[in-house]
Amino acid sequence: MNKLGIFMNFWEKNWDADHKKYIKKASDIGFDVLEFQAQPLLEMSKDHMKDLAKLAEECGIELTYSLGLDRNYDVSSMDEKVRLGGVDYLQRIVERIGYMGGTLLSGVSYAGWGTPDNFLGDKRPYWENSIKSMREIIKTAEDNGVTYCVEAVNRFETCLINTAAEALAYVAEIDSPNIGVLLDTYHMNIEENNIGDAIRLVGDKLTSFHTGENNRTAPGRGHLDWDEIFGALADINYKNRIVSEPFVMEGGEVGRDIHVYRNLVENPSEARIDEEAKYLLNFEREMLKKYNMA
Repeated sequence: MNKLGIFMNFWEKNWDADHKKYIKKASDIGFDVLEFQAQPLLEMSKDHMKDLAKLAEECGIELTYSLGLDRNYDVSSMDEKVRLGGVDYLQRIVERIGYMGGTLLSGVSYAGWGTPDNFLGDKRPYWENSIKSMREIIKTAEDNGVTYCVEAVNRFETCLINTAAEALAYVAEIDSPNIGVLLDTYHMNIEENNIGDAIRLVGDKLTSFHTGENNRTAPGRGHLDWDEIFGALADINYKNRIVSEPFVMEGGEVGRDIHVYRNLVENPSEARIDEEAKYLLNFEREMLKKYNMA
């Protein structure tokens, strides 16, 4: 069965939190993977990172990492000082993931979050700068056994990679065994003509997969066609992680950055979110069984 995971900020309104608590919680609920923002790794001592890695191993949890790249470290920037600073920043994050025994970094980690202020519609110069940067970053990923997953996200979060086809084109230019594609059902619902076709297009380059509803609630709570989605994953014989990434609470850094301006779960106490996490895990397990992926 594919490993099933959850993003830590289903529960938390700020990007950094008590990682040990959520390693234990993910394990207790029955998940295989806990994903969280990679930025806090740069603030941790190596002893603390070792402790987290040890706890995760004891709990049977794989840790994976995601990033919405701060514009101050935009590796697609026309400002060479910013671009080079971004390369160094991402190399340091990759090294820390490798130090913890991690194997996956994904997200909007090929350009700064959002659209450049001076962008006029021609993304080729930014694309070329991002490719130039990634060719350096990917060497660090190869040296540390980390796969760098580029995520196709909606037009409001980047102008660079919005579709599965664009993600494939980017990966092809880098041409490394340590780069792959991350698709996310929430973003595909906005950008793709057909979600199933997008999944089949990426095929064996699909290295990780995020699930979330049309409004970023838990899978099964909205109007996405999950038979189409899991049927397409079965068509490509997808064996990698499926990590759910709901964002359902207003407020805090997460509500601000993800634009959650109302609670999408009624009375979202920790216990209520726990129940919703159990629901989505069972939903995805049943979909895997339905399509003979279990």
